[in-house]
Amino acid sequence: MDNAPYHSVRSEKYPSKRWNKAELLEWLQSKGVILDRPFLKHELMIKVREIPRNKSYVIDKIAEDAEHTVLRLPPYHCEFNPIELAWAMVKGYVKHENTKFKIDEVRQLLHTAIERVTSENWHNFIKHVIEEEKKIWKVDDIMDEMIDQMELCVLKITGDTDSDYD
Repeated sequence: MDNAPYHSVRSEKYPSKRWNKAELLEWLQSKGVILDRPFLKHELMIKVREIPRNKSYVIDKIAEDAEHTVLRLPPYHCEFNPIELAWAMVKGYVKHENTKFKIDEVRQLLHTAIERVTSENWHNFIKHVIEEEKKIWKVDDIMDEMIDQMELCVLKITGDTDSDYD
């Protein structure tokens, strides 16, 4: 899953400065915070920041209930998402076939384009993404080797024998 905001809706709303004082008080009390005196709004926000954020997402719970796991893609790496290749195919078809530039025609072209995406296309999209991932792993291995070599060079130059790199 990519990092679109609608894929990352938190399970629990976390207070912001836009919340009024009553909402902040209620939220803090729901977290078991005992307030022994009246607090100003900015003091309540300090209390809010002391509570660890719950990083669970609505979609993760839905997936878990269906016995699935969400794998989030790294930001800005659409090459790891086969659906991007499918959308490129769909949009290319609509662009090529659109002659009237009317919304009804575009809507029909869109439906036709989606129907044209075959299981064989999907197989190829997934195969392509797997190959892209293999390339990145290869680059990662090369970078690890280069970093190890650079660290050894630094150790030789500095004569540092008391190091974590041994």
